[in-house]
Amino acid sequence: MPLNLPDKLPAIDLLKEENIFVIDTSRASTQDIRPLKIVILNLMPIKITTETDLIRLLSNSPLQIEVSFMKLKSHTSKNTPIEHMKAFYRDFDLMRDEKFDGMIITGAPVEHLDFEDVNYWSEIQDIFNWTRTHVTSTLYICWAAQAGLYHFYGVPKYPLEKKMFGIFEHHVCEGFGKLPIFRGFDDVFFVPHSRHTEVRRKDIERCPELQIVSESEDSGVHIVMARGGREFYVTGHSEYAPYTLDTEYRRDLAKGLPIDMPKNYYRGDDPEKGPLVRWRSTANLLFSNWLNYYVYQETPYDINEIK
Repeated sequence: MPLNLPDKLPAIDLLKEENIFVIDTSRASTQDIRPLKIVILNLMPIKITTETDLIRLLSNSPLQIEVSFMKLKSHTSKNTPIEHMKAFYRDFDLMRDEKFDGMIITGAPVEHLDFEDVNYWSEIQDIFNWTRTHVTSTLYICWAAQAGLYHFYGVPKYPLEKKMFGIFEHHVCEGFGKLPIFRGFDDVFFVPHSRHTEVRRKDIERCPELQIVSESEDSGVHIVMARGGREFYVTGHSEYAPYTLDTEYRRDLAKGLPIDMPKNYYRGDDPEKGPLVRWRSTANLLFSNWLNYYVYQETPYDINEIK
């Protein structure tokens, strides 16, 4: 089945070049089927890139999915044309009475700030609370994962001495290998990370409502599950495209910032040879398993019954 995307969204043409089946709203309206409603709160600065990355992964499913984009009223994006935001994004205030089968909340470039010092923290807290009665399952990514763990469970974040930057080996934690979210995963799998802060196992283990289901010896806690899969907190960036870390690395070098080469990323550790992509299959499994087992199979047919 295709993804049902807003008419003229830039990602449509980009993904059609990759032979990914997408249709716009006009065509989807002629099909008699209830699609899954997925809303994305995109907090990343380069929004079109993040939209494309996430839609690429959501497309790897036999389900028809209707994608909406949410934005914050208390924050204005400086890196995305205002015309794009007006065309494809709606304020949370305009969406708070709607219900969604699934939600994705992305990372944000505000790691250096305490949560309470983020200028949209109050609105983010409202959205986090809203998900619990209006969304069947929510996927929190990177900063959003740390923010959600802090908001709901009081789990703190800690600054790292050096940026966690590169591709790292991960494994499923003992006792969780049969969770549907990991169906098809290898014993060892790879995930990109790009962050300056971390959450720690000892703090999470103090919360009986939380389960650490995946981690890495090098990059630490990876996936935390809560409420039987209605919440997933993911510290890595499985959605990243092949050259995302390269772009970040060269950007920081050009700015003269202290940045190490991303670990386990370039072929032969040579930036001129390009990245060795080892996380794409895991990324597709993660998103398709989430959609199938924790959204589609759990959400009510009447979306208004979500609670």
